[in-house]
Amino acid sequence: MALLLLEKTPSTMGRGTLGRHLVVRVAVIVAVTSVLLSAVAFGATSAFLTQRLDEELSQIVGRQGREPTRPSTNRGPAGLPVGGIIVTVDVGAGTVSCAMLNDYNSLVACADADLEHLVEAAENRSRRNVALGLTGGRYRAVVIQSGPVTQVVAIPLSGLDRIVSQMMIALLLSTLGAVAAAVVVTRYVVARSVRPLHEVANVAAEVSRRELDRGEVELDLRVPAESTATTTEVGRVGAALNYMLDNVESALAARQASEMKVRQFVADASHELRNPLAAIRGYAELTRRGRADLPPDAQFAMGRIEAESERMSRLVEDLLLLARLDSGPALNHADVDVTDVVVNAVADAQVAGPHHDWSVVVPDGDVVVSGDRFRLHQVVANLLANARTHTPAGTSVVATVGVDGIFAVITVTDDGPGIAPEILPRVFERFVRADASRARKSQGPSTGLGLSIVAAVVAAHGGRVEVESVPGRTAFTVRLPLKG
Repeated sequence: MALLLLEKTPSTMGRGTLGRHLVVRVAVIVAVTSVLLSAVAFGATSAFLTQRLDEELSQIVGRQGREPTRPSTNRGPAGLPVGGIIVTVDVGAGTVSCAMLNDYNSLVACADADLEHLVEAAENRSRRNVALGLTGGRYRAVVIQSGPVTQVVAIPLSGLDRIVSQMMIALLLSTLGAVAAAVVVTRYVVARSVRPLHEVANVAAEVSRRELDRGEVELDLRVPAESTATTTEVGRVGAALNYMLDNVESALAARQASEMKVRQFVADASHELRNPLAAIRGYAELTRRGRADLPPDAQFAMGRIEAESERMSRLVEDLLLLARLDSGPALNHADVDVTDVVVNAVADAQVAGPHHDWSVVVPDGDVVVSGDRFRLHQVVANLLANARTHTPAGTSVVATVGVDGIFAVITVTDDGPGIAPEILPRVFERFVRADASRARKSQGPSTGLGLSIVAAVVAAHGGRVEVESVPGRTAFTVRLPLKG
């Protein structure tokens, strides 16, 4: 799963990435800051404009308050702006008059609805800076009391409202522009900043795809020097990864050297042991002629010597074969018909295990691979021997040959007791025995190398071997590249 995640490198702004989180957070911060600044600017400007309007209104009221008079119908009072209104209520005379200054600097009668609102303000002695909602628009009004005469002066807020509206639009556009600019700039900065992280991830992904468990390994991958500056956090990560890869490469080189020594020793020891073991077997077999004249204990001992020397010879041959396979064997490649190999191997298995039920399923046509016929026969023979040895009498064993794409597929299936789950992942390792999970016939202890040879030979042919096992079904599957 970790390898899959590394292989699928996300984009800088992909979902869940650090870059996307940073851009979103910066955009939110800029947006909130812009809104707060806009609100402060809007409030301050509105207060300033309202104050200027109140000062203008105070000047008009000052002139009217010194000598409150009823407005004439042909010319407005000095200082009253266009759209301004003057209402005079004379309680003593019982009269009410209302005039509005029009665009031609002439006073005209107010609408009845306006008069009603303004008279109400005069009667209620409204405080200064009271906003009246008139049919002609919003107004700012103030009440002047002089004896029995009450006068209301109101000036329109349309100019202030227009300025405020324009200011709101300007602040909104500036906020949107600031957020957009912040997103663009942050994306660029973040992309440049996290680029070294992607380089570190790519190096780690490439290293994870290499086989480091065996053989000679060269780790020539490193994070580029420009991404390993120790003055930055990302650079320190890149430098640490390079340092770790240096240590891993040194450790792998030491491991490879040690493995080579062990393989050479095993190969040399196996080769040297073949001759003395052959001599022991030969002398033990010679005693058969006069073994009947020996005491029973001596007969048993000689029989055991012969059996054990034969088993040791097989073990030495297997070790020598594995040592040669580990060092890269020169296989005798030729065109091999897999069907013919499997049929012959099953025929041999029937002779060796007559108490098992053997069967073979092969296709009509030839299934040809390029490989070493003797080694491929050994692979199938070992799988059949493994089924025969570790399953009870009466077990059905089926060998199948098929084609899957560019691979020839050999499957050996039995309905025996199965392989224990704790052993299954290590079944192809050397000296691993499955005696605890699968019944073993009395043919002497296993060397634990049969399946290791299968895996090594298949790998040398560019294929792979797999196993699936549950109680009642165990299947070994070998995949070999087809010729061509």
